[in-house]
Amino acid sequence: MKKILLALTAVAIGTAAASAADLPAQTYKAPPPPPPPVFSWTGFYIGGNIGGAWSNNRFTDTIFLTNFGNNNTGVFIGGGQVGGNYQIGQFVIGGEWDFDWAANSNNSAGVIIPGAPGLGTVVVTNNNRWVTTVAARFGWAINNFLLYGKAGGAWVGSNNFNISTTSGLFLNCGTFGFTNCNNNTGGWVAGAGVEYAFTHNWTVKAEYDYIGLGNRTFTVPVGVGGAFGGDTFTTNNRNVQMFKVGFNYLFNWGAPVTARY
Repeated sequence: MKKILLALTAVAIGTAAASAADLPAQTYKAPPPPPPPVFSWTGFYIGGNIGGAWSNNRFTDTIFLTNFGNNNTGVFIGGGQVGGNYQIGQFVIGGEWDFDWAANSNNSAGVIIPGAPGLGTVVVTNNNRWVTTVAARFGWAINNFLLYGKAGGAWVGSNNFNISTTSGLFLNCGTFGFTNCNNNTGGWVAGAGVEYAFTHNWTVKAEYDYIGLGNRTFTVPVGVGGAFGGDTFTTNNRNVQMFKVGFNYLFNWGAPVTARY
């Protein structure tokens, strides 16, 4: 009897082992990786920029009725900016203040006045030395990319309004007592750009801005301006266009958030 039980047990064990061998092997599945983080543009930033600027600063006068246009030569600009962003979903709003120094922009073209042949070639110049803007920024974030526009106020620091001729006449606004010899003028700015964050804190950007400025007038005092005594020069269609590339350091307010789908 004992031998029979042992034989039956052996048969049962062998059958179970054979059945287990026929089952497919179970493999271990690792949990799926967490979704990639999305960059957040929220935070304050500070940075620098360089680029070029082109100004349009045409003058007409009341005596000779002549258009003293400039040749719109580009100049080098460089400066910095500070601002802040706040991201809501993919929409980013904020504000920015920037300041740029400009290289010498005395670029008016010479004009020969037919009614005054004794003057020779007349050149009227006005030098824009710095540009600053305070503007709202609004954009659309695509993870580490930000497409944005900006709009606000702008101010341009101008000096060295001069009238010179090849006959030897030279009139300087600050020396000869011109009226309205104000060095600073304001206007508006509108622009657009793209910014890319290549780390959690560092970004690079490219931007175009158009600045529209109000007209200015300069009146030459009678008795000190020769043929231009009492003449009033008025600017027309004043504007500055700028293209800049730059970088920012973003003081991000926290770790990247979970990816959005």
